Amino acid sequence: MKRRDFLSMAALPALSPLLRRQRASTRPPARRTDLTIRDDAFYINGRPTYAGRTFNGKKIEGLLMNTRMVQGIFDDLNPETASRWVYPDTGKWDPERNTNEFVAAMGEWARYGVLAFTINLQGGTPGGQGGRGRGAAAAPPGGGAGAAPGGAGAPDAARGPGGPGGRGPAGPMVENTAIDPDGNLRPAYMARLQRILDHADELGMAAIVGYFYFGQDQRLKDEAAVKRGVLNATNWILDHGYTNVLVEINNECNISYDHDILKPPRLPELFDLVRQQTRGNRHLMVSSSFGGTTSSPTGREHPDTPATASVSKNADFLLVHGNGPNDPDLLRRCIAGTRALAAGRKPVLVNEDPNFHFTESENHLLASVGEYASWGYYEQGQSNYRDGYQSPPVNWGINTDNKKQFFELAQKVTGV
Repeated sequence: MKRRDFLSMAALPALSPLLRRQRASTRPPARRTDLTIRDDAFYINGRPTYAGRTFNGKKIEGLLMNTRMVQGIFDDLNPETASRWVYPDTGKWDPERNTNEFVAAMGEWARYGVLAFTINLQGGTPGGQGGRGRGAAAAPPGGGAGAAPGGAGAPDAARGPGGPGGRGPAGPMVENTAIDPDGNLRPAYMARLQRILDHADELGMAAIVGYFYFGQDQRLKDEAAVKRGVLNATNWILDHGYTNVLVEINNECNISYDHDILKPPRLPELFDLVRQQTRGNRHLMVSSSFGGTTSSPTGREHPDTPATASVSKNADFLLVHGNGPNDPDLLRRCIAGTRALAAGRKPVLVNEDPNFHFTESENHLLASVGEYASWGYYEQGQSNYRDGYQSPPVNWGINTDNKKQFFELAQKVTGV
């Protein structure tokens, strides 16, 4: 172990005797889904995903089609804002119902060849009562142009409560975090996550588990708490024996984080911290995403991507966001630029893109897979239980034209 890593670990509080005893006495259940990476391809249970599949002459084998479902364990611990998320049929918000309906929908996603989803311990921009997240325009039925430059993926202007800075409508700020101010895990959130990850394992699906989100990361009181949160979340996943999880330390690491260790220059420290936690000879695979194609247009290390070389080289896989204009060529260049910064063969996975046009011959999904990169559907929606997958209360079914067109194209591409 490097001296810097040793000192970093030594600065963290030791695990409590109770937690050590629990780990020693608890044996995780046998798992069915083993996700691995070989070069630039994903494998499940020793076989490449979508084995042997090509589409329009392009290799699909080894990709991981996915959706952004970050609010699967959402709750709002702020009584001033919790009323924003009520279900229209009950007039109440219910985090258990939210997770139960998520779990009930997962099998349908998998039947269309969507084998992965992103779910976050601190959620994502929830919108709400007319709030549309970070300025993303509503997509018209049956297609949608996605967000324009300066929308989703653009740096946030606001640092205060609510409003156009990406924390939902104006007013008090939502409190949605599975990690408390000291870096400890909140049991109710983790119990909901366990139900989701257990079912993903049963279905042969993978989960991209995000630890931190801007707008909530400031709730951790200091850097030691951030590191403790990384340790606790990583060891929780390992202690439960999950072998179908990829870790995303933080969403869009180049946008509006309060703690320096969650910004690009220092993220490799947290990547190392994750990989230092092992069970047997296994550790979790880890990365972080950057903003969309038009994010941070100045000061780039590569003209076509906001990613940095240090993050790309130290990550186990590369996360790209397609937020920005509907421009397949721009997305292709962003994928290629991110891959170039990595200086080695790694999977590229788009896990957020609000640009649809699924019925057209040119769209972001097809552009992505044409570059041998997995693609992930993101639709903000509004908190009306009707559209989108990110603004609670979410309808996790395939209930709108946009959703249907995505899943149908995913099935066509993957051949599932």
